[in-house]
Amino acid sequence: MKLIYHQVFHLVKFSRFLSMENVLGLLRIHVERGVNLAIRDAKSSDPYVIIKMGKQKLKTRVVKKNINPEWNDDLTLSISDPHLPVRLFVYDKDMFSFDDPMGDAEFDIGPFLEAIKMRLEGLPDETIITRLQPSRQNCLAEESKIVLKDGKVVQYMVLRLRNVECGEVELQLHWIDIPGSGSL
Repeated sequence: MKLIYHQVFHLVKFSRFLSMENVLGLLRIHVERGVNLAIRDAKSSDPYVIIKMGKQKLKTRVVKKNINPEWNDDLTLSISDPHLPVRLFVYDKDMFSFDDPMGDAEFDIGPFLEAIKMRLEGLPDETIITRLQPSRQNCLAEESKIVLKDGKVVQYMVLRLRNVECGEVELQLHWIDIPGSGSL
């Protein structure tokens, strides 16, 4: 039994290694906070965020009884196809029934990756590389800035939630290079 477990463990480890060949890098999404989220319980909500990209699915912690939650959670996606949108879903955690939807949004990482490809160095901290404006084609609630911060490219964004009466989620995007992975 131990031998079979050992073989399966190494097979899983090897398959993960093979799948890393197509990975361009890692996208760390800092889910900062929610603002004016919808009320789904008697007087408040117990919100959490799910991030999906392709087959990947990540989740923040639940913040109890708060429509302006501070998550400050870091979720990391491996990026193989930079053309896939990142989807965000907010839910209210319920104890005895299905969790209630509190809105959704999506965003494109293309402009962020283009800024990373520039390989900018030596510029002052907080130099703005690109500005993205809210439009009907995106979920931005306000202008999104891609800046150079501490020598790294960072994108700040506020997403307006769809399919709900109110609510926004504030995020920051960070890129992590993986040695030996495909490059941007």
